[in-house]
Amino acid sequence: MLNKLEIRSRLIGGFLLLLLGGWVLHSYLALLAWAVVLAITTWPVYLRLLTTRKLQGNVTWAAVCLTLLIGAMILVPLGYGLSRLLQETQSLGQVIADAQKIGIPPPVWLETVPVIGNWAKESWMGFFGSPEAARESLHWLGSGGAIAYTKAFASQILHRLFGFLITLLVLFFVYQHGDGLGRQVLATSQRLFGETGIRYAVHATAAIRATVNGLVLVGLGEGLLLGVGYAFAGLSHPAILGALTGVFAMIPFAAKLIFGACALVLVADGHIAEGSALFVFGIIVILIADNYVRPTLIGGAVQLPFIWTLLGIFGGIENFGLLGLFLGPTLMAILMSIWRDWLEDMSSQKEIIP
Repeated sequence: MLNKLEIRSRLIGGFLLLLLGGWVLHSYLALLAWAVVLAITTWPVYLRLLTTRKLQGNVTWAAVCLTLLIGAMILVPLGYGLSRLLQETQSLGQVIADAQKIGIPPPVWLETVPVIGNWAKESWMGFFGSPEAARESLHWLGSGGAIAYTKAFASQILHRLFGFLITLLVLFFVYQHGDGLGRQVLATSQRLFGETGIRYAVHATAAIRATVNGLVLVGLGEGLLLGVGYAFAGLSHPAILGALTGVFAMIPFAAKLIFGACALVLVADGHIAEGSALFVFGIIVILIADNYVRPTLIGGAVQLPFIWTLLGIFGGIENFGLLGLFLGPTLMAILMSIWRDWLEDMSSQKEIIP
């Protein structure tokens, strides 16, 4: 038997080692969390993949196939988007070069804007109307600031790519050892919290899956509806714009950046009615999806009230960034489970006391 001094020494030593390990891995904790979220969400797909004839329970190949599939689903659209961005950047460079030679005439519709039309046209002519004004207004693009921004952007891309590769590597090992890790988590939860600990772990898993499903399904729905809106508004490449909107729509209210920019482009081209209609349609879709559909999908699966689901999403984003989209509702689900257990214990104690 260990005496109290030995027990305390072990606890202190274990706590110090835990702090040291957290300090070593603190730069990668978010990546580890992303890998766990992806593994929990796609675990049913992984189990189904193991039952196929070609794999027949081969854990390693199933983990490799699913990890590569997830990587391709994320990297291929991003790669296409970056290539399109590079093409648009080259076109923008040509526009800037032409503007410095002949200036940029104001849009035809600008003068028709009520109240401020004449002022807006004069301001445009002052900034971009003549070659001298355009060169002065666009001078910063040729300065060292633009080069610095380009280098910072490229550095961020490489940094994010490295982090994503680390996430995929961790995800592969989680798939490989998922069964053992799951049993260890359940055993630890049971030892710390008793039988209720297993229920908390199950609720956390369900909350993560429900959150991911709600974000993805609602995002795809918003992208599909707004893609139809882009087509009716007369925009080119409505399918690509709809897919990009669907990706941004996975973050609550972020789709406004895409359809808002599309509406501005339409207005700038003189299609004021189409741009206004697209903007109003987008606002209606976003408000319904992000305020009602998404919280219902997420909260209904884990019996989490609407308001706590919504606050969990927004609070999680504010405090943890994109990862908070999943951590926020998960924490709310666990807290709600603890609250219900506490209420049940209080009611049982009242029944026991005469």
